[in-house]
Amino acid sequence: MDLSTRIQNHFEDSAQVKLRSKSVLAQPISAATQAMVACLQKEGKILCCGNGGSAADSQHFAAELVNRFEIERPGLAAIALTTDSSVLTSIANDYDYNQIFSKQVSALGRKGDVLLAISTSGNSVNVVAAISAAHEKNIRVVALTGRDGGKMGAMLKPDDIHICVPDKVTARIQEVHLLCLHCICDGIDHILYGDKK
Repeated sequence: MDLSTRIQNHFEDSAQVKLRSKSVLAQPISAATQAMVACLQKEGKILCCGNGGSAADSQHFAAELVNRFEIERPGLAAIALTTDSSVLTSIANDYDYNQIFSKQVSALGRKGDVLLAISTSGNSVNVVAAISAAHEKNIRVVALTGRDGGKMGAMLKPDDIHICVPDKVTARIQEVHLLCLHCICDGIDHILYGDKK
């Protein structure tokens, strides 16, 4: 197979996973959007965490809220727990790498906030620990996973929201995660500010 055909196959695979996911994910994405809107309307904040590509997604999502998505509007309260190297390295050094997010949730989170927890496998130990910390503080969780949802899917409470991409390939799951996050950004803007451009 030549490289051009290989690339075209990636495009085709990505499109097919997205089309297969839309009916499965529309309801949980809508529920996540509404939960975040309710949080922001009550002056809460969205805490976001994940590793690797999911860390990048956490930062991307927080940036879209704090700055803007596609319309001019005031900034919205969101914090990516993946960005402060001093906090991350001090927790990893003094305690354990698996606590880098949970200690921040415990320190920064308040009842009424929402934790956006991202892991393609659903098994990232430090993200699982962040969910436990959120539950201890009565913080609602939006979990963004793939495959079978892993440990994260199994530990969610009835009031939490699970957006689980129905695929096994990490790259495809990450691509759908980004689309889900853009849908949430668009939904938040639509509910709070209407359809102005």
